[in-house]
Order: sequence, then structure tokens, then C-alpha cells
Amino acid sequence: MKKEKQFKRTLITTALPYANGPVHIGHLAGVYVPADIYARYLRLKGEEALMIGGSDEHGVPITILARREGVSPQEVVDRYHNIIKKSFEDFGITFDIYSRTTSEIHRRMASDFFRTLYDKGAFVEKTTEQYYDPEARQFLADRYITGTCPHCGNERAYGDQCEACGTSLSPTDLTDPKSAISGSVPVMKATRHWYLPLDRYDAFLREWILEEHREWKPNVYGQCKSWLDMGLQPRAVSRDLDWGIPVPVEGAEGKVLYVWFDAPIGYISNTRELCPGSWEKWWKDEETKIVNFIGKDNIVFHCIVFPAMLKAEGTYNLPENVPANEFLNLEGDKISTSRNWAVWLHEYLEELPGKQDSLRYALTANAPETKDNDFTWKDFQARNNNELVAVLGNFVNRALVLTWKYFDGIVPAITGLTDFDRGMLDCMAGIRAGVERLLDTYHFRDAQKEAMLLARAGNKYLADAEPWKLASTDMGRVATVINIALQITANLSIVFEPFLPAGMDKLRRMLNVQPPGWSRLGEADILEPGHRLGEAGLLFEKIDDGVIQAQVQKLEDRRKANEAVERRARPVREAVTIEDFGRLDIRVGTVLECTKVPKADKLLQFRIDDGLNRRTIISGVAMHYRPEEMVGKQVCFVANLEPRRLKGVVSEGMILFAGDAGGRLTAIMPEAPVMPGSEVK
Repeated sequence: MKKEKQFKRTLITTALPYANGPVHIGHLAGVYVPADIYARYLRLKGEEALMIGGSDEHGVPITILARREGVSPQEVVDRYHNIIKKSFEDFGITFDIYSRTTSEIHRRMASDFFRTLYDKGAFVEKTTEQYYDPEARQFLADRYITGTCPHCGNERAYGDQCEACGTSLSPTDLTDPKSAISGSVPVMKATRHWYLPLDRYDAFLREWILEEHREWKPNVYGQCKSWLDMGLQPRAVSRDLDWGIPVPVEGAEGKVLYVWFDAPIGYISNTRELCPGSWEKWWKDEETKIVNFIGKDNIVFHCIVFPAMLKAEGTYNLPENVPANEFLNLEGDKISTSRNWAVWLHEYLEELPGKQDSLRYALTANAPETKDNDFTWKDFQARNNNELVAVLGNFVNRALVLTWKYFDGIVPAITGLTDFDRGMLDCMAGIRAGVERLLDTYHFRDAQKEAMLLARAGNKYLADAEPWKLASTDMGRVATVINIALQITANLSIVFEPFLPAGMDKLRRMLNVQPPGWSRLGEADILEPGHRLGEAGLLFEKIDDGVIQAQVQKLEDRRKANEAVERRARPVREAVTIEDFGRLDIRVGTVLECTKVPKADKLLQFRIDDGLNRRTIISGVAMHYRPEEMVGKQVCFVANLEPRRLKGVVSEGMILFAGDAGGRLTAIMPEAPVMPGSEVK
């Protein structure tokens, strides 16, 4: 591991959301709330920091949506870029710039970046056979090809991934491929593209990641190691499309930069747009620390591909850390934009006005920092009512109301300290070191929990001191207790500032103070005796059951609508002969063991008694079944399917599942126990 380095400034980048839909809570929990907490923290400390964001406006999903709506891709990205940008602004995400990849400065910088690598000989040219739609007269990107998944039988799998079982695919893996544009059967046709030979950077990446950055989060480090251990392959940097940045090479007409190559350059172009005269100090000065906040699905691009691009170019800094989060589920189900199974940020802001901090707090408290987590409206309500209101808000209200009751809103002076008081002051003095250690290492969930511990300690201090019982006999003691309670309150206004910015702005108005600054955190004299407070009020409000029920019902209505779609039967496929069916050897087996496949969230590994031997079958059903509930069950499986290696394990067959139109899978099982190895006829 390399030695700890000191930096003068920090550049924070956030994953660019696709401008083909609004932002939802999964995006917030995975990227934007933790990034904003970190940016606010650094600014509070007085450090030089920039937070860069923007919309990713190229790529096939945008062209598919534009074609479906009968509008231009530019109209699609203009609409959603504005929705996303306004949602972030209204929610309080403090970007220094939020731009877009259709800007002229980005087009120029991405084009120049490609040309620099091209002129240095960093690319490999390849002519390959790819699917071509003869009716539409164009090559088909992976997402423009649909067919049957060879793993789970989903008939609507895409050429890059089956969304039913989550397995990554290539277009040639699909059975019965069809063009999503015309519906015709595509043909293979030769096309030339440029590739970034990632294998050339294997040694560099192993040294840089596996040796120099062992401090990275385990989920990030582990995924990088897995990719490196599997062996890196050249990756195309161009595509046959008409929407994107044209490849700046003679003879490349009709080809654009692949979106994964173009998008991360947006971090650089957006910085240059913000700081036209000084942008290079943020990207090329070794005293600048770069931190990439991303989601789980972007780890390979930001930890392997983009660094390889920067290394090939040769003049840019590499990121110091990539604190990626895992996925956030919603009410026990995977967030899905296509099924409208999401809590959209712009809708939340309209339906729960003034509750930005409530959502920030709940998402941070339940952040998927090392594993997938689940958001539920009941937990959201409990976090707000039982913690923000009953702990933090309650303490602040008690401290301020007692000050107004006994000292007319004037901060009293300490008249003497007991050991009990000193214990509370010691607790307050230690808050800064603990929270800083957690924030500096990107443990935002624990940092917020640490901050709340100070509020809990304050409540206990007041409850144990009972100043209201001493008002008639010892006002000196009352003054000391209330002074300490107010100092705790002032400290809370500092420590919670990165997490609950709207609430802390309100609290400072109640305290009648300007932001004290992070350096004062832990001090016991932030509010001087004689200082007059502002008007006391409720810091947070309870959220009623009716509000929550309305949100739950909204999701339930969406679930029912999805189920109605799923119940619609699909057309029967083309006829097969009895001889075709007879070639399949379908049998019943008993599940002896079932475990999750490491580093593959969607895959389960089954050990099956097939009546003759024991065989291993990998199936992409982890989103539909827990491993323990499959053990002992009997399932139907294709026994004579050619073995295939998945995630380093040889799968010896295919378990049969019924898949509805929405991708929900149900195992096919005999209605009564049968002997393992029994044939299905």
C-alpha cells in the first residue's frame, strides 16, 4: 500500500445519470447523497473542493426511447436533463456545475481525447461480424436485439443482458434473435471498429488497484480483482450509430464514440466548462485528489476502463478512491424504471414538500454501502418520527424552550461543573475525531449514526440533570445545565450540516448564529453567555400514517398494473416436431444444496441428485428464490444440455422455470414426490 499523501484540493465526480428518465431514490442512495455529504463536509472544513455532475445524453437507451415516442434523441435528452437538474437543485444537491454530454465543449474534448489516443497508436482496429438489420439498413447495437435467454428462457432478453435472470449476454447467445427496430431476423455483416486493448494495462491496473489501493471498499476492490483475474479483453470504443459524437477519423462515417468511452470524459469537460482558465489544476496537478462517486454497476468502467484511458493519454491524474455503493431495492423488489417500480425524486418533492432532510436521513441510515439494502415507506416513517423528531428534534426543542422559560432566551453562564457535566463535555469534545475518521473513509452511514449519538447523549444529560426540578432552589445549577445543553445544540448544528442541511439552517436561525465552521466542532463555548437566541420552533415534524399509506398504495397500484401486464399470455412460438421435442432429456432431480454464487448477485448454484449422479447447475434466479427455500425441493431440469462455464463453475444442465411477461420466475416442480431421475414426458 502506498504512503498516505496530503492533497491541496479535492475533485468530486458523480456518475452521470442517463437522460432517458427521471432520478429515483436508488440513484440518490447509491451516488448523490453520499457525494453531497462528502462535498459539504470538505467545504465546512474550509478545503478547496469541487463537485462535478451532469447528464449522460448518448447511448442506445435514449435512441430506443426516442424511436418509441416518435421524437428526436435531442428532444428526449433536453426533457430529462431539465427534469433531473431541477430535481437535484430542489433536493439540495450542491453541484458546482451540472452540465451535459451534448454540450459543444464536451463534444470537442471527447473527440480530441479519442484523436490523441488514436495518434499514439493506443487503439486496435478490428473487423468483426455483427448483427445487421437488412430491412432498417443499419447495424444493431446490443440493446436493439431481442431474443430468448439461453439461461432462463425469457423471450424478451436483450443482446447485452437478460433482465429476468440478470445474466450478461452477447447478441449471439440469444435464441431466435430479432431486430427491435423492424422485427426482422438480423444477419451477420462485417464492420470495422476501434478497440482499447485493456489487456495491455493488466500489469499497471494490478499494481495500481490491488497493491496501491487496498484501502478501497471491499465490494469495489473485490469486483476489480475478479475482473482482473478473469483476464481483460480489448473493448470497442466505437459503434455503428447515428446518435453520439462522430469518430474523428477519416473513413469512420456512420460511427460514433461508444457511450462508455464518451461519458467519463464528461467529468473533464464539465470541469473545463466551470473553470475554463484553471481546469487543468483539477485534473493534472498531483496535489489534487480525485474521488469518483458511482453505483455498483459502474465499478468496472471507473476502476478499470477509465483509468486505462487516462493512462493511455498520459497527462491526467487517476482517481484516489472510488467509493461505490451497492443497489437499493424498494419494498422488497428491485427498482425498475421499465416497470415504474421506483420512488421518483421529482414526485417525492411534490408530494412531501419540505421533507428533503427526511429522505436524506433515511437513505443514509439505510445506505447500501457494502451490500444491497431495502427502502420501505414504513422504515422511512420510523426514521423520521423516532429519530429525527423524537431524538434530535426533541433535544433541540427542550434545550431552547428551557432557555426561554428560565432565562428569557439569553444564554446563561456556567456557575460550576460537576463530574457529571465534565463527562458530557468530554463526550462532546470527542465527536469531531470520530465523525471525521468515518467521513474521511467514506463510511457515511456510521458517521450519521455517530452524530445522532450526540443528540441521544444530550437527551440523557437533560433527563438525568432535571433542571426543571432545581428552578426553585438552585438557579446556578440550572444555568450550568442549560448552557451545556445549548453548547450541545450548537455542536449538533455543525455535525449534522453535511447530512441535514435544510434542518441545520433552520436550527441556526433558532440559535441566531452564523455557521460556526467545522473547526469549532467539539468546543464548549460556541454560544457565549449573554447571546440572545432566535425564536424556538419544531425542527422536524412527524409524518402521519395517511401520508405513508398513500405512498404504499401508489406502489401497490403499480404492482397490480404490472401483474395485469404479466398475466397476458405471449404468442405461441413456431411449431416444432415431436422429434425436436424428443431430443430434450428433461428429468426430475432433488435439490441437495443451494448457495449463492460469489460476486454474482443474480446466480444460485444448485447441487442436484439426478438419480444417477450428482450434478451442478447454475441458474439466474437469486432475485426470485432464497437458497435455503430450494433445498429439498424437486425440480425439472434439462439433463442433456451441453455444459457451460459460468463465473468459473461448470453448469451441467438447465432448471426449468415458468417466466411471465414481467420476468417473474416460478420453478416447475412435480405435484407429488417422484424418484430422482424420473423423465418428463
